Amino acid sequence: MFDINQETIKKLFDYSHGKLFWKIKPTYRVKKGQESGTISSDGYRHIGIFGKMYTTHRIIFLYHYGFLPDCVDHINGNKLDNRIENLRSVTTTQNQYNAKKRKDNISGVKGISWYKRYNKWRAQCKVEGKTISLGYYLDIREAEKVIKLFRENQHGEFHNHG
Repeated sequence: MFDINQETIKKLFDYSHGKLFWKIKPTYRVKKGQESGTISSDGYRHIGIFGKMYTTHRIIFLYHYGFLPDCVDHINGNKLDNRIENLRSVTTTQNQYNAKKRKDNISGVKGISWYKRYNKWRAQCKVEGKTISLGYYLDIREAEKVIKLFRENQHGEFHNHG
């Protein structure tokens, strides 16, 4: 198995404005100078290098900084915005803090759900892998204020309200 490194990546690609372009002709279908990779069903752009798939944002991070961290975060949450100024090395926990609201969320507010047993809105937020209950509220806007303040204080620069 071949390990990729910054030197190899710089031989294979040119970087410009969040995109990587082939310096070589890697396959008969791909042209030199063509943007690398394809967008997968997970919403990320992926690149095949020496028979292994990588997300483009990780390769761009390696291209600029010379190492691959465990986790690379898109600061603005846009999976296709791979400009180096939008990428940062984070822990898995910090990356989860920056996650968007789930698609199956019905309240419209990240971390708030309807609790039928009490007929109230329940506010919950995770910190260091533990779910913290922030209480039950009749007014969803009150629950939203509480959870946003909590998230900003606990998640710091990685907080994301949705």
